[in-house]
Parts: sequence; C-alpha cells; structure tokens
Amino acid sequence: MSLKVCVAGATGWAGSELSRGIAAADDLTMVAAVARRHAGQVLGEVLGEPRLAAPIFASVDEGLAKPCDVLVEYTSAGSAKANILAALKRDVHVVVGSSGLTDEDYAQIDALARERGRGVLACGNFALTAVLLIKFAEMAAKIIPQWEIIDYAYAGKPDAPSGTVRELAGRLGKVRQPQVQVPIGETAGMPATRGGTLGGAQVHAVRLPGFVLGAEAIFGMPDQTLVIRHNAGSSAVPYVDGALLAIRKVAGLVGLHRGLDTVLEL
Repeated sequence: MSLKVCVAGATGWAGSELSRGIAAADDLTMVAAVARRHAGQVLGEVLGEPRLAAPIFASVDEGLAKPCDVLVEYTSAGSAKANILAALKRDVHVVVGSSGLTDEDYAQIDALARERGRGVLACGNFALTAVLLIKFAEMAAKIIPQWEIIDYAYAGKPDAPSGTVRELAGRLGKVRQPQVQVPIGETAGMPATRGGTLGGAQVHAVRLPGFVLGAEAIFGMPDQTLVIRHNAGSSAVPYVDGALLAIRKVAGLVGLHRGLDTVLEL
C-alpha cells in the first residue's frame, strides 16, 4: 500500500530534491505540495519531473484538504509549529525537517501527537553522516567529561544554533552534563566569547560564506582531544535517503521522536 505524502516547502532547496525522491519511490505517492510562490501550478511542471502530478497549494491547511498519511514539514521556523499542529489535528503523521523549534514547542507537539495517536519524527538533519555524528558523540560523552560544540552554516542562515546542533547538544546533555573548569560567569574579559550554553555545553555558531551546514563536537581530556565532525556540501542529495526513511517509519510511531537514529538499528 502506497503512503500518501504532502510536502510543505516542496519547491525549496531540500524539498524539491525530496519531491524527486518520492517520485522515484514505488511505495510513496505525493498527493499535495505546499509552496506559496507556485500555488495553483502542478509540481512536476515546476520541478521538471513529469512523475509529480501533485497540485501546489499556498498553505498547509489547503494542502491537507487532500487526504494524506504523512506531512513533511520543510518550511521555516516561523510557520513550522503551526503547520505541524494543523496536520496532527487532521490525524496526519509528521516528519519535521525545519529547524528553529524550541523544546517548549516540541513539548506541545508531543502532547497533541499522543492525544491524536499520531507520530512526529523530528530530524535536525536527515544526512546519515550527521546521524552518525550524534550517535558517536553520545558514545564519547559517556567516557569523556568535557566537550564543546561548533555550529557551521552559510552567512545567511537566520537561526542559531542549527537544528542539527540543537539536537546534538540536547542529546549529549541527557548523557551527562559536561564539566566546565571555569564557570562562564567568571570568565575574565568577555564572557560572551565563550559561546552560548545549550544542553550544558558551550556552543559556538559560525555564519560565513563558504559553509553550507556542518557541526563539530570537540571532546577533551588531559593531553588528548577527540573531534567528530559532519560537513554538508551545496547539494540537497545527502538528505533524501534519510527523509524517505523517516516518511516510511513515522506512520508506525506515536508521539514525538527526535533524531533519525531513533528509527534506525544502530
């Protein structure tokens, strides 16, 4: 049985590549797309992919009028929460690829998902190398007591830290709280240069041309360091396989699940 999918942000950088991936999948059918700028058109005509016959709507509310099983939320932090809640109220499972949602947002989403008996799979990053970064970093945090995180992104990325780094910091903070030898408030000079505290760790966000998306976890012990780093290039191709996997898995979940590794056998 084919899963019916609606993609919000279907003509964007990541959403367009995912839409092509759905078109090539035998077990998935794209029934609706959301992209305000292209509303009223057919997705396949916009993307040059004749297998995509889904109509494009201006809003998620309009797109969800077409019966579907899964909404993929690939828009922006400003609209993501409302879109996710709207889908859950229609008893639609949700895969979240947008960044910028807070822990409070996710708590509200989880409560509604459980109330409706639907699953939400929120992934800061669908790239398998990013998934492994988080998993390997969790393993390191069990052994090494001190770490900091660097968040890399292109100059125009408005949110900081990225969804990937929010997820990474939160997951490491659940393993244990990192040790800090000099409390941040006691820093001599400019405490702000020590970064922001997230999940108990210091996070440093770099926003410069030349980067696309990347994350680095640095662990330190006396006379030794461990650096685990994920880098993404300019193509959205690395995110397709993980997103397709998330679409196939989310229908078997109830409540909020954060991280693609929660549905992988790692």
